[in-house]
Amino acid sequence: MTTIFTRIVRGEIPAQKLMEDDRYLAFLDVRPVTPGHALVIPKKEHDYIFTLDDETLAGLLPFAKRVVPALERVTGCLRVGVMVAGLEVPHTHVHLIPMNAVSDLNFARAHPASSEELAAMGDKIRAALAAG
Repeated sequence: MTTIFTRIVRGEIPAQKLMEDDRYLAFLDVRPVTPGHALVIPKKEHDYIFTLDDETLAGLLPFAKRVVPALERVTGCLRVGVMVAGLEVPHTHVHLIPMNAVSDLNFARAHPASSEELAAMGDKIRAALAAG
């Protein structure tokens, strides 16, 4: 079974892609916990982070780290929280959640964002990434 994230990688489903290389992709979550909530995935579909091969696992967080300064600049958050739950979609993914308090990591607060909200946030984050 192909996951929704693999379909995003293939371009079959639209997403606000923030950054990608040959192995990883960062894109905005359509149900953000806070504005700017992003997901980082290995492009190769794999269900569980702790059964990833060592090379893929070793590259995942350094790739995610490159997105963080742009999230901080655009959202004005104090920190970017990192979470790996692994149950929502059977494709390894790391949540990057702009936060000002631990309570901002409450997934019960997640709500669908409009395509306009996601596009505006994506534009801001991509501009911040391009600016360095």
